[in-house]
Amino acid sequence: MMRISDTVKHLIIINAIMFVGTLTIGNGNSFYEWFAMYFPQNDVFKPWQIITHMFMHGGAMHILFNMFALWMFGSPVEQVLGSKRFLFLYISAGLGAVLLQVGFYYFQFMPGYNTLLESGLSSESIKQMLSSNEVLAGVSKSQVTLLKDIFPAYNASMVGASGCIMGVMAAFGMMNPEAKLMMIFLPIPIKAKYFIPGIIILDLISGITGQSFFSPSNTAYMAHVGGALTGFLIMWYWKKNQFNSNRWN
Repeated sequence: MMRISDTVKHLIIINAIMFVGTLTIGNGNSFYEWFAMYFPQNDVFKPWQIITHMFMHGGAMHILFNMFALWMFGSPVEQVLGSKRFLFLYISAGLGAVLLQVGFYYFQFMPGYNTLLESGLSSESIKQMLSSNEVLAGVSKSQVTLLKDIFPAYNASMVGASGCIMGVMAAFGMMNPEAKLMMIFLPIPIKAKYFIPGIIILDLISGITGQSFFSPSNTAYMAHVGGALTGFLIMWYWKKNQFNSNRWN
């Protein structure tokens, strides 16, 4: 059995503590509002959520699956990179995940929001209706349609280490391209150099189309893509500029 590396162990402990917090503090709701990542236009958003959401999870299966993946891919990656570089990769992938997912939310939100402003609604009344899900008097049907269109992005929230782990998986794939991996529900061994890009492509398609393949429909697919892309770019730079090539064989 593969030994768990030190930083991976500490990350799993932090995630477990935060998960207990969602179950016990303020009936979970207030803890979730404090530390989940909300859309920046939403009044619930706080700057620290950019980091804290990486250690939050929405349920037992969510955290169990993510922590299993962190142990499986993170430990061998940390053994090559060392704890400092591994932690840099992990957090950077999480930030890349936030950047792409929030950027995607803005892409969905801003056209409708600007059209509502141009139609005569104030930013305060728009936020009030989006927050309460109640329509103010005098709002037209076309305005209600636009409000419905931008409601999901405005009220979106992100939790989980998935973006970080996708970055770690990308690093693992670059280090071990011939390693054979399998999905739990598809027990067919596939080389990492095909398996990991395939997962990323499916996430990208799901993010664009809204069609879910393997993950729950509320998954932040673009966060997965952002984390993987960030991990790939960091590892590509390190492989090219800092590491002895023999360490990658």
